[in-house]
Amino acid sequence: MSSTPSSNDKREQIRRAALEYHQFPVPGKIAIAATKQLINQHDLALAYTPGVAAPCEEIAKDPDASYKYTSRGNLVGVITNGTAVLGLGDIGPLAGKPVMEGKGVLFKKFAGIDVFDIEIDEKKDLDKLVDIIASLEPTFGGINLEDIKAPDCFYVERKLRERMKIPVFHDDQHGTAIVVAAALTNGLKVAGKELKNVKLVTSGAGAAALASLKLLVKMGLPKKNIWVTDIAGVVYEGRTELMDEDKREFAQKTDARKLGDVIADADIFLGLSAGGVLKQDMVKKMAANPIIAALANPTPEITPEEVKAVRDDVIMCTGRTDYPNQINNVLCFPYIFRGALDVGASTITDEMEIAAVYAMAKLAQAEQSEVVAAAYVGEPLIFGREYLIPKPFDPRLMIEIAPAVAQAAMDGGVARRPIADMDAYREKLQAYVYASGTTMKPIFTAAKAASKKRIAYAEGEEERVLRAAQIVVDEGLARPTLIGRPTIIAQRIEKFGLRLKEGQDYDVVDTEYDERYRDFWQTYHRMTERKGVTVPIAKIEMRRRLALIGAMLLHKGHVDGMICGTWGNTAMHLQYIDQVIGKRAGVNTYAAMNGLLLPDRQLFIVDTHINYDPSAEQIAEITMMAATEMQRFGLHPKAALLSHSNFGQSSQPSAIKMRQALELLRVQAPWLEVDGEMHGDVALDAEMRKVIMPNSTLTGQANLLVLPNLDAANIAYNLLKTAAGGGIAIGPMLLGAAQPVNILTPSTTVRRIVNMTALTVADANATR
Repeated sequence: MSSTPSSNDKREQIRRAALEYHQFPVPGKIAIAATKQLINQHDLALAYTPGVAAPCEEIAKDPDASYKYTSRGNLVGVITNGTAVLGLGDIGPLAGKPVMEGKGVLFKKFAGIDVFDIEIDEKKDLDKLVDIIASLEPTFGGINLEDIKAPDCFYVERKLRERMKIPVFHDDQHGTAIVVAAALTNGLKVAGKELKNVKLVTSGAGAAALASLKLLVKMGLPKKNIWVTDIAGVVYEGRTELMDEDKREFAQKTDARKLGDVIADADIFLGLSAGGVLKQDMVKKMAANPIIAALANPTPEITPEEVKAVRDDVIMCTGRTDYPNQINNVLCFPYIFRGALDVGASTITDEMEIAAVYAMAKLAQAEQSEVVAAAYVGEPLIFGREYLIPKPFDPRLMIEIAPAVAQAAMDGGVARRPIADMDAYREKLQAYVYASGTTMKPIFTAAKAASKKRIAYAEGEEERVLRAAQIVVDEGLARPTLIGRPTIIAQRIEKFGLRLKEGQDYDVVDTEYDERYRDFWQTYHRMTERKGVTVPIAKIEMRRRLALIGAMLLHKGHVDGMICGTWGNTAMHLQYIDQVIGKRAGVNTYAAMNGLLLPDRQLFIVDTHINYDPSAEQIAEITMMAATEMQRFGLHPKAALLSHSNFGQSSQPSAIKMRQALELLRVQAPWLEVDGEMHGDVALDAEMRKVIMPNSTLTGQANLLVLPNLDAANIAYNLLKTAAGGGIAIGPMLLGAAQPVNILTPSTTVRRIVNMTALTVADANATR
């Protein structure tokens, strides 16, 4: 099928965006950052000569001291020779560098692991490649081999594991194998079958497929039950075409030569080959309740739709995000390395891999916690045919897989630095998970899972809004309703090189003429006639106040949510929202909460934009609303009521107010982990808090900071955003409104508009 011009345009738009993403603001995706201060002569003397001699001497006496005095214990080498880069093939090591940098970003974002990506120009002499990589052992705590073609990858990894005393892991093999094994483990549980009794047929015999088979054999699948096929047909005894020793291990004594010859009565089909390989007539021949893992990308060996057309008892997995049960390596490799590095493992054993399999499988079977359910609102996270493995952004992956791997390493005797207190280790991992910068992902997941919501943008002619609307449409988050003049909107879309089409991608509410105008102003007048709004004022306001138009659209049910505030101030917009939308039942005040994605933590701050000097009662209510909203991000709120006073040291009115708010929260929200009043540093430093207040009811680092007044909250937020957060923020989130509506600020970026759209959609989905 030929591509339409629109699909070509979209592909080119993504290409240009990807190139800009990689080029600006600085080339590439990773950088090195210092972890120690260097601001005076004394610091210089410690960091370099003469002070640096001390750790050098300690490491010379004991090599394992390198894990104590250098970054080696948290540093992984992502290494390739560029012979099998994604779906691009043998494009060479230099062209593969963006992929290796990307892998480094995943390591850092998901598990806090630092990476040096190394691209080696050696394709022909595998022993030389092995020598080069092995010589890097003093630099790293682990090696992640990436995008090395089969069968070379088997030889390289095997030789490196023999020579090196640090973990060596080829993710294309073992990462895929672990996730496949977890999905099949749970699929067999759903199907009521046992691994030792099933027949498995593969299409594809590359690195991932053979590694998956080897792992399944170690878990109990008999080799005699495995039938391997590749581009040359069935792998049988005596075959010479396209054979190697790893493939030969699975050769069967048979006259069968094609996939169709061996698929009958198969319980499992594992596809790691090419799109369209598995046919519907083959699916009909499989055993009852078969598992089909069609993992070719972007086109599976057979699509779920094709399977459902001929059978209704199939348990289906793919490698795609738009179908249930996605087999994704990111579920595995960050946490395998996290556990291995944290115990100083000398290698990654079969037992460590199997431990990861069972931890992942068990996690999918576990009852969903309130935090996960809130994070993935709208998602059917119930163990069964369409939920065999966890979601990639399930915050529990790190907490379950890394300790399981670490424990297996300790049990297997390959851990040089065993963990004495596993509970404390889990607590440490949990603290990282909720400061890893993946805050918005559960919200996006919930938004995409919802039926398409209509979101009104009050400032529909604004460039940032239009650019955000393009992303919203491309990502399938919502259908934008732009408030403004249609011709101006269309002209600006063309000017900015966007692809939006009115009526197809977005709707317009014309501020100069709309057939609903009469109904809108009359409704507005009825709502406000005893608040000083006359008929002429209602008519004028409904023409010129964009936030008022958006609020009325939401009130009348023409849209499901509304975003405003890219110009003006919060008070101006809130006036119309309060008049038309009003407060949620049982709520007495509005508030604004902002989230900050800082390098080492996530913080939410209230009230940043609305209440100038809130009372103790208001602060208690704001804190409860903010904590509830945080749960939608999959976060466990830990609230600190901040003050110039520490636990009763001051009798100034603001300190007394915060103490009174705490008393109210103890009664009204016994579920909330909260304490105060306290200094900001005490809120963020648990050890300091233990010294000052040993009996504090707040554990760990606070992630919800409740400020005593608007000045304090707004100043703290903007200082942190600019000085420490690189401008990466979420919000403001309007708390207390009866319907999904958010008021942004003039400094809002395109990405923040997109983020707030996803949040508004998720809120709309949750309230319907």
